[in-house]
Amino acid sequence: MGKLFGTDGVRGVYEKELTLDLAYGLGQAGASVLGRNAHRPKIVIGMDTRESGNALEQALARGIVAVGGEAVLVGVLPTPAIAVITREIQADAGVVISASHNPFQFNGIKFFDGLGFKLPDAVEDDIETIVLEKQAVELKEGGRISQLEKPEDLYLNHIKQAVKSDFSGLKVVMDCANGAAYAIAPAFFRSLGADVVVIGDQPDGKNINAGCGSTHLQPLQHRVVDEKADIGIAFDGDADRCLAVDNVG
Repeated sequence: MGKLFGTDGVRGVYEKELTLDLAYGLGQAGASVLGRNAHRPKIVIGMDTRESGNALEQALARGIVAVGGEAVLVGVLPTPAIAVITREIQADAGVVISASHNPFQFNGIKFFDGLGFKLPDAVEDDIETIVLEKQAVELKEGGRISQLEKPEDLYLNHIKQAVKSDFSGLKVVMDCANGAAYAIAPAFFRSLGADVVVIGDQPDGKNINAGCGSTHLQPLQHRVVDEKADIGIAFDGDADRCLAVDNVG
């Protein structure tokens, strides 16, 4: 691995290790590598609920546009949703702005390929080399920023095709970690008939993973017992993993 990309993208404390200049450079370098041979890449950008997400999103998008790419913004959605949307709209890559289970001071930038999988190491190395060595890239006109309408529908439809179940009669307590799942996860379970009680669904930019979610199960355990629920589910900040407890917590 190089000096920027770890096992799960580029991460660090916002405005220290992970700056807006670095985000711009990653957007520019990523689009340049993916846009070789005169191709104009389309790159999906999603994020979790950290207060630094919007600024990093705009920096990434400006970098993509500077080299002639299209940045497709989808807003706050779980990491797996970005992977699915990238594939569904036939984008060249996807980017998630998140630091997963870490506190709000941290953030990260993770790339997916056009099929929604992690970029090959060789491609990450090419992007990293451009950024670290400050290599010049070809600036191109024609880039743009677009917004995908109702991107969550693409992900919800994908899940519903895999989960052909009726949750009627099931009472679920859900801890969304004040993160990326705070809206979409309860909506999905309710659409299948479940009675859903939600905690950790009031993100304010700073409370992601703070005493809640999959790294802090006690609030969920207590609420499951209090509500006489059948099951409890706790997500982490970007909702790419969850833990579950039974009806006795």
